[in-house]
Amino acid sequence: MAPPLLTLDGVSLSFAGVTALNALSFQVAEGEICALIGPNGAGKSSALNIVNGVYRADRGEIRFDGVALAARRPGDAARLGIGRTFQHNALFHRLTVIENVMAGLSRKGGTSFFESVFRFGRDAAERRRFRARAEEVLAFLGLAKEADRVVSTLSYGTQKRVDLARALVAEPKLLLLDEPMAGMNAEEKQAMARVTAEVNRQLGTTIVLIEHDVGIVLGLAHHVVVLDYGRKVADGRPDEVRDDPAVIEAYLGTVH
Repeated sequence: MAPPLLTLDGVSLSFAGVTALNALSFQVAEGEICALIGPNGAGKSSALNIVNGVYRADRGEIRFDGVALAARRPGDAARLGIGRTFQHNALFHRLTVIENVMAGLSRKGGTSFFESVFRFGRDAAERRRFRARAEEVLAFLGLAKEADRVVSTLSYGTQKRVDLARALVAEPKLLLLDEPMAGMNAEEKQAMARVTAEVNRQLGTTIVLIEHDVGIVLGLAHHVVVLDYGRKVADGRPDEVRDDPAVIEAYLGTVH
């Protein structure tokens, strides 16, 4: 069996004496979609923030692609091959779609984001490469026609796909999605679920996502980890988690 791509081993985190994660351990296999579920405040976003360097664990170890991740910043995680979206997207709303997506490549080049995206950049060849790669990702996500639109003019659901494109453009090995379907209606959620599955299937990208819609999770994820108050209470295939009496009672309720 191949080693896991991501391992959290006994990871703990607290803020001002309040425990956010309590000796959390789980593994994510390469090529799978792993969903983190649980009530608000369960520690899901904290887990993602530790993986990509926003937070630093008090105790425990994180290993990615066979390497222990010591103290690092989000930029370091991106260079290692970890991409990330956030629940509330942090897009540049006055810039175009393609400019936002090109921003996801700035750490790969020898120039800054602004030098690479705008015409006063020192390296025009690099800017052309960035644009070509951004166009490729936008086409894959069905956003090619939106490339030159200003982000603020787009619907919320389309903005979330732009955020996904920006995370994908650097070809991450691991993609962390923090509530990618938050605020969407049922049709938009289904569309985003299909896009996420295609990213996993066609690009082979390993995905860890947070999602509150259990119906979406059970149909999308290969592996589900359930958290409560920073502790892991279940870990397994969707059907195993769905049928766990403690999980049904505490988190899932009645699933149709």
